[in-house]
Amino acid sequence: MRVLSTPSKTVPSREHVAEMFDHIAHRYDLLNRLLSFGRDIAWRKRFLRGLPERPGLRVLDLATGTGDVLLTLAADPRVASGAGLDMSAGMLRYAAAKLAARGLDERFPLIRGDAARLALQSSIFDVITISFGIRNVAQVEDALREMLRVLRPGGRAMIMEFSIPANRIFRPVYLFYLRHVLPRLGSFLSGDANAYRYLNQTVESFPYGCNFCKLMARAGFAHIECVTLSLGIATLYLGRKGDAIS
Repeated sequence: MRVLSTPSKTVPSREHVAEMFDHIAHRYDLLNRLLSFGRDIAWRKRFLRGLPERPGLRVLDLATGTGDVLLTLAADPRVASGAGLDMSAGMLRYAAAKLAARGLDERFPLIRGDAARLALQSSIFDVITISFGIRNVAQVEDALREMLRVLRPGGRAMIMEFSIPANRIFRPVYLFYLRHVLPRLGSFLSGDANAYRYLNQTVESFPYGCNFCKLMARAGFAHIECVTLSLGIATLYLGRKGDAIS
């Protein structure tokens, strides 16, 4: 896998976000734990509650990063096989090492690619997950349509993303952390100030709640649900592909 060039000194656009993740891949897991106060572990486990109650599931984890969601899914006895996809070669190298260490690399191959243009056959996955990655996709609606395409009839999509809390007391506290504390901590620990300025800017500008549910409906998903997590810091969006019961 080819490593992209080092990011520029300006906050990257979504089109160049893979370069940014290449640059911070070596500290990504540590930063996730520290900056989320360990909530990232609980958020990943929340995906397991959405899995269909049957064995032999085939899963696809988009924006798989260093592979933590894929490893969480792989540990569930209902999941038989799957794949992880990401645009960042640097992140995928860490994911590959984790999967190989657990003997899972053959069951769960990794693909370098764009979530908005999946080079995959149609109707081959029972479940698709994406964790805090959909806001990094330049063509969000294209990615949603691609997710629907590669799901089997009745298949489920589970999309987790940051959101803005509605609580009047907690909201300003969270926004202060997001705008002022998180960028400084992220910069200090990763050595890349741009990455964590990018994070807070995209979190605040990305559609969430009902607005994101409307995007899923426009892409063709049915039975759409919206579940707030951790007082609204994150939201889990659930949707299904029609024509069969899952």
